[in-house]
Amino acid sequence: MSASLASSQRQGVWPLPGWLAAVLLLAVIAGLGGVLGGLSRLVFVLGCGAVGWYAWRQGAAAHLQAALVLFTFAPFVRRLVDLAIGFDTLGLMLIGPLLAILVPVLYLPRLLETEDVPAKWFWPLGIVACSVIYAGMLSMAQADWNNAASGTLKWLAPLLYASVLMLSANRREVIDAATAAFLVILPVTGLYAIYQYVDPPAWDQYWMQLAPILSIGQPIPYGVRSFSTMNSPASYASFTAVGLFLLAFSQKRWPALLIALPAGLGLLLSLYRTAWISLAVGILFCLLFSATRRRASMILIGTAVALVLAATLTPFGDVVGERLSTLGEGTQDGSAQERLEEFVTLWKLPDSSLFGSGFTITDVGSAGAMPIDGMIIACWLSMGIIVGGLCLAALFWSIGNALSTAFADQTADAVIVGALALGALAQLPLASITSGEAGFLFWTFAVLLTPRLAEGSAE
Repeated sequence: MSASLASSQRQGVWPLPGWLAAVLLLAVIAGLGGVLGGLSRLVFVLGCGAVGWYAWRQGAAAHLQAALVLFTFAPFVRRLVDLAIGFDTLGLMLIGPLLAILVPVLYLPRLLETEDVPAKWFWPLGIVACSVIYAGMLSMAQADWNNAASGTLKWLAPLLYASVLMLSANRREVIDAATAAFLVILPVTGLYAIYQYVDPPAWDQYWMQLAPILSIGQPIPYGVRSFSTMNSPASYASFTAVGLFLLAFSQKRWPALLIALPAGLGLLLSLYRTAWISLAVGILFCLLFSATRRRASMILIGTAVALVLAATLTPFGDVVGERLSTLGEGTQDGSAQERLEEFVTLWKLPDSSLFGSGFTITDVGSAGAMPIDGMIIACWLSMGIIVGGLCLAALFWSIGNALSTAFADQTADAVIVGALALGALAQLPLASITSGEAGFLFWTFAVLLTPRLAEGSAE
């Protein structure tokens, strides 16, 4: 950040924190959505852009906190508005958080001129960006303008935002800011996830009945796969896993973990095993380093005890225990078989999807529609074998950069980022990790904060 901006911050020119501005926007739209009607959706999207600008003026850490709040609670406000004025099939309000993280991208050209970062950090970004543009062009060639715009936006916005953070943010400052945000977010979303599982509110039931998502369970008590305030069990579980990991390795870990206990139960009630695996892989990675070994050992013991208590002393124990047991089924698991069938389906296409079909999104509830699970399938289907393979190689390259930095640096900060990157690698074959809110997590926390060590923030 510039000296003048830092000076203005010290003088209190920005009395309202960026995250609080985000909360106020969410509260206003939640309360007045029914009165404003369809206009509330556009107001929310533009308001997110304004919040993004306001928070960025306070610094990268403040902006990240505001972005976390918007990504976490925008889907919840969207459901309230949908219940009041009707279901929005386009999900226009979900564009708001993406617009908020695009605001700092305006500074990217200047940062590229003033900051010197090794080329190995930018080559993967360039390859992924070009691959996304290629897929967007394929969609445009089919006159599929909606998917061309939404797919390109969802893939590029998180990547470009993380590029700005890589050039301008201090790693320790950003990790601390994210941890502080999750310290507030996780108890709220965790308690709501439990409530949602026991007695889903009307707005959640309404959305579940109309949304084309098959993995959210049934809109009845004890039939929901908890998605809390977010848009799916996968999104909620992924955010919660990252937040719990950051809290577990924070300096004030015991108060943080006590506050986050509801989030742990909410994570289990999501029944999203991919996030469980990612969190476990990250903790195991921390056992390899002296800076994090003791903490990781204590967390593993605490996690084992918590799982036993959750499976035996809660009314959800049977559901959680049954889901945990499926982790040992391997290829006999139904989800694993479905993913293998997706590869077979693509390979049997006339051209084996050599060139890709672009960002063509179909309703998986429709007859004959193939689900898209994991980055391998997503890249193969949208970009083809050749370009999709290059995109996947670039993702592995980025994750490898984070891991190599963890082994070279071996400080707690570097290990935390490396652990999150390895957790993302564990998710890569099983889930989409580069689009929308998932992409925001991947690029921001798992990869692109790595090259900024203990330096102060730059302009």
